[in-house]
Amino acid sequence: MTPTTLLDLHWAGHPRSIASALLRSGNAVALVDPGPSSTIPRLREQLAVHGLRISDLDALFLTHIHLDHAGASGSLVRENPRLRVYVHSRGAPHMADPSKLLDSARRLYGDTMQRLYGEFLAVPQSNLCILEGSETLSFGSRQLLVVYTPGHASHHVTYFDATEGLAFVGDTAGIAIEGHPFILPATPPPDINLELWNSSLDAIAALAPKRLLLTHFGFSDHPARHIAGYRERLLHWSELVAKILSEGAEESQASEAFINAIAAEASQTLSREELDHYLFTGGLYLSWLGLARYHRKRAAASV
Repeated sequence: MTPTTLLDLHWAGHPRSIASALLRSGNAVALVDPGPSSTIPRLREQLAVHGLRISDLDALFLTHIHLDHAGASGSLVRENPRLRVYVHSRGAPHMADPSKLLDSARRLYGDTMQRLYGEFLAVPQSNLCILEGSETLSFGSRQLLVVYTPGHASHHVTYFDATEGLAFVGDTAGIAIEGHPFILPATPPPDINLELWNSSLDAIAALAPKRLLLTHFGFSDHPARHIAGYRERLLHWSELVAKILSEGAEESQASEAFINAIAAEASQTLSREELDHYLFTGGLYLSWLGLARYHRKRAAASV
């Protein structure tokens, strides 16, 4: 079995923003999260370094269906019709018919959507392999355990390779550039749920992984410390958003207050260059929207 290889997709010209994971076992070849279709040219280059083409791929293992993780899937299946695309049952309908997903994304990204993500083609139903969580998938000599890990998204899963001790956590453990101690949560709308998220972190910790692989970006070699730090960060963000909402500011002022507070905190830990990179990758305005929606839903439910 070949160890997992990280492919840097150079999203929008930025290195260390989106990673795809190359899995090889015997003659079997797969990717965990192929990224957006805007990065397919870079993906081709990265595969070629390893003597591979898109036609050599057997499977795509999607942690979730957000554009930066799964957007290339339909384009890759069009080029390689035998590709199997593994996805949670809650996300599968949107891979087969992405119209609602794309409508929602256009509201968030506007005119930048095409440049950032490219096209999102439907995946034929026959190529979809539906997951619920708790499955063990055979891939060459590898065994991948599927763990349902909602919180960031209701359809998020984690893949765990016990032989390598590696957990492919997607966005469940946040954004940290190649093991940097500063971790930035990713909390976009529409279905952030912090209670479920904490349970998902428990589930990942229970695997006792040796390493985590974060789509944004790279390996974390201290999983227990990373998860504990991420819990604290996520709670801090939640409390900050709740406080800002309680002050009753107009929406643009409230979101600006959140973004400014996070940027100020981050600047104490990160260099200017690192800060700019985190802010580009992290999308703080979207994280504000997701957490604000979460708190407003909780407030409405308690009335």
